[in-house]
Amino acid sequence: MTEEILINVTPREARVGVVENGMLQEVHIERSSRRGYVGNIYGGRVKRVMPGMQAAFVDIGLERSAFLHAADMARPALASDGIDGTAPAAANVPPITELVHEGQQVVVQVIKDPIGSKGARLSTQLSIPSRYLVLLPQSATLGVSVRIEDEVERERLRGILAGLAGEGFGLIARTNAEGLESAVLAEDVAYVTRVWQTVSAAIAHAQPGERVYEEPPLPLRVLRDLMHDDIEKVRVDSRETFERTVAFARQFMPHLTGRIEHYPGERPIFDLYGVEDEIQKALRKEVPLKSGGYLVIDQTEAMTTIDVNTGAYLGSRNLEETAFRTNLEAAQAAARQLRLRNLGGIIIIDFIDMHDDEHKRQVLRTLEKALARDHAKTTVYEMSQLGLVEMTRKRTTESLARQLCEPCPACSGRGIQKTTETVGYEIFREITRAVRQFDAEKLLVLAAPKVVARMLEEESSAVAELETFIGKSIRFQPEEQYGQEQFDVVLL
Repeated sequence: MTEEILINVTPREARVGVVENGMLQEVHIERSSRRGYVGNIYGGRVKRVMPGMQAAFVDIGLERSAFLHAADMARPALASDGIDGTAPAAANVPPITELVHEGQQVVVQVIKDPIGSKGARLSTQLSIPSRYLVLLPQSATLGVSVRIEDEVERERLRGILAGLAGEGFGLIARTNAEGLESAVLAEDVAYVTRVWQTVSAAIAHAQPGERVYEEPPLPLRVLRDLMHDDIEKVRVDSRETFERTVAFARQFMPHLTGRIEHYPGERPIFDLYGVEDEIQKALRKEVPLKSGGYLVIDQTEAMTTIDVNTGAYLGSRNLEETAFRTNLEAAQAAARQLRLRNLGGIIIIDFIDMHDDEHKRQVLRTLEKALARDHAKTTVYEMSQLGLVEMTRKRTTESLARQLCEPCPACSGRGIQKTTETVGYEIFREITRAVRQFDAEKLLVLAAPKVVARMLEEESSAVAELETFIGKSIRFQPEEQYGQEQFDVVLL
């Protein structure tokens, strides 16, 4: 299997695509105006204690108060890829009133971004991740990622961690630590310990609402979390970001530095790999299958539902065989869509009814196998008599659709449309694409009034930067009849 990472950087936005065998599997987006908070450490103040919820609301300087559950104070936080061992039963968690009180200052780490109407989720059990390890300050935990399944390797890593752990902190071996020598892990421990020393010094003087530790930007996080020996290439279309990623790789993964390349091509890197088209498709409800069937994906507040339909596929034998073949293909497609769209929480897949128990088992195995490469933790339950499969997928950030789109005011929230910010960035990319292909002295952009207003006000500095970069002037003209997602770039 060939696997590549594509990094597309513009002044206000960084996007990462993970491509396997030429097919997009994951998209990660970070905008300078709205960076995620997961992993950041803040000084906070308890605003309200809710005994009935076993939780407290904490002010950390964000728009909404964040949520701190008693269980996230009473037990060590687990690494995102899981560690061995199980959490204690809820009965063992002390009452929240014994742990915090209103007005108390606490040091907390964001473990889940604000999603929808919910505030960020917090933990007082801090963790500092590095390339191969996670350091747990003030904890004696020694753990190994559950994704490392070989028991001999697990025991070897546990032994190494026992020798590296210092007094007052614990360690978790991440999936990337598999097969590494103790000297390499010792370097990682030295690095993450230095980071913690800096953070702990900042914590000593932290005021409520003050950030004392921030996760690195998206391109570096992707290298840290997703780079492994199976990745053939990392292609970066920004010279500055390329140099930063190479410097990062030399420090933490020198044997993989040669796989990072600068992409200088005229054609946008996401266009070259068809990523732009796949992102547009991932915003649609329907997903066509090669057989002629299709999926319908609905994301609601409570859960995500995936409905499987045979569509134009009639099969060649009988109804049971048609349903089985369609469901097998749908299981693989559904697993990819969950990863691509970053859908999480409770997920219900409504497969086409099958009567053969062996067929049901094969469909379930196909789904589990397809989910095995997902970096997010998934749990799949047995198929019900109605052909429904219940599953959960851990998610710490908003889904792709909710990152790129907003509820449509024209339909009272029944549908979604791209934000003016998203359309603005599409206009920037279209302008860059146009000037590379055609010669013109200046450009005229026709777009909806709200889009033009944003470009001339909030994005005026970005427009000026782009004009300097392409050496041409750009004029914007509002068109009342244009929908928010509609625009035209005219060469003059």
